[in-house]
Amino acid sequence: MSDGRRPRALAEFSEQGLGPEVLDEIIENQVRDGEPPAARTTLERLLAAGHARDEAIALMGCVLSVELHEILCNETAFDGVRYALNLAALPELPYTLDDG
Repeated sequence: MSDGRRPRALAEFSEQGLGPEVLDEIIENQVRDGEPPAARTTLERLLAAGHARDEAIALMGCVLSVELHEILCNETAFDGVRYALNLAALPELPYTLDDG
């Protein structure tokens, strides 16, 4: 998956040091640590569905970017329930590519 499929807000995150590589690292850490549990189960589900690992991690990073947007731009607390629901919906993205 190309980085162009990630929300445009990612450009703003990159300026703050939260580029795609950082999102991928956060996702890999979540999977490794099993916290939240939905991270590992989502990766396993996406891999079983035939997605390449890097694509699955990028999809999960899209969901993480939505949470980061809420936290950084809307000054809300991390919503673990929303995060888990958005992970469960993958490969359907929690936004449309036109959303910006």
